[in-house]
Amino acid sequence: MRRRQFLQTTTLATAGTLLSVSHASARSPRRLSANEKLNIGIIGTAHRAAEDLRGVETENIVALCDIDETFLGAAKEKFPGAKTYRDFRKLLEQKDIDAVVIGTADHTHAVATSAALRLGKHVYCEKPLTHTVYEARAVA
Repeated sequence: MRRRQFLQTTTLATAGTLLSVSHASARSPRRLSANEKLNIGIIGTAHRAAEDLRGVETENIVALCDIDETFLGAAKEKFPGAKTYRDFRKLLEQKDIDAVVIGTADHTHAVATSAALRLGKHVYCEKPLTHTVYEARAVA
């Protein structure tokens, strides 16, 4: 086989593979069952954290935490099946949580993130994650 023939053959094979993959992914997206969704705990439910909550609302929201009863109540109305907490440490004790979204005041980001990571939870946190190099090293 000559080099030119080899290049033509591999180009056609690659193009065929790419077209079949793009055609398969262009079909309507598969609906996930409840068992395939993440169980998420939300720490902070108002202001910027409300946007974070909207970003994950298609997952299973199983726990909500906010120190303000008004904001917590409003979030509870949208997710009536979720347990509510006023202390994020109590939320992290809930066994069925896979991941945590942290949208609290900046000074609690590192503390909540460290606690969640120690328990083996996945974490999404608003920036800044930390305020000092010491906090960054502690989280790492």
